[in-house]
Amino acid sequence: MKIQAVPFAELNLEKLPDGLVPAVIQDARTLQVLMLGYMNREAYEKSLAEGRVTFYSRSRQCLWTKGETSGHWLDIVSVAADCDADTLLVRVIPHGPTCHTGSKTCFGEAVPETEGFIRYLQGVIQGRHAEMPEGSYTSKLFTRGVNKIAQKVGEEAVETVIEAVAGNRDAMIYEASDLVYHLLVLLEATGCSIADLERELARRHS
Repeated sequence: MKIQAVPFAELNLEKLPDGLVPAVIQDARTLQVLMLGYMNREAYEKSLAEGRVTFYSRSRQCLWTKGETSGHWLDIVSVAADCDADTLLVRVIPHGPTCHTGSKTCFGEAVPETEGFIRYLQGVIQGRHAEMPEGSYTSKLFTRGVNKIAQKVGEEAVETVIEAVAGNRDAMIYEASDLVYHLLVLLEATGCSIADLERELARRHS
């Protein structure tokens, strides 16, 4: 798949006298900000050619590919420049934790580990739909069809309402989580996504 990326020549290098462009790394699935690195032209072109993030190390003054020792690669989805064309936003699919401490993100508690997990779960569900692995509950739901999936959404919604009315907070969260999961399955089964819901809610808000 061709990576959508801004040409390096279009960046505002006059504002970058050392030729190093700050690159904000963002998880394409959860939208979590993972880390900040720097790229020169060589690192940028290598990143696009290989599909994995390569930085320029300011301390060692050499290129380094994230994951080359740990195996925690950052596969590139897209690269965009900011309004001044002097900073990059690199959306990636991370393979394992990004931070050397073992955390998902280098920003620690500022970015909660669970932030964006619903979007991650959506990606898992999409994978199940594409691969249909045997023994997977999600695969079984897709096999049963939209009517059965919609029925499960209705059942989980009722159970969520019951616990809410009863004032059982923990039970309500449990049932609401089941509701969200089955709704994500229904969205996937009908060719929709969280992004579609966001667009509709934004339309109403405006």
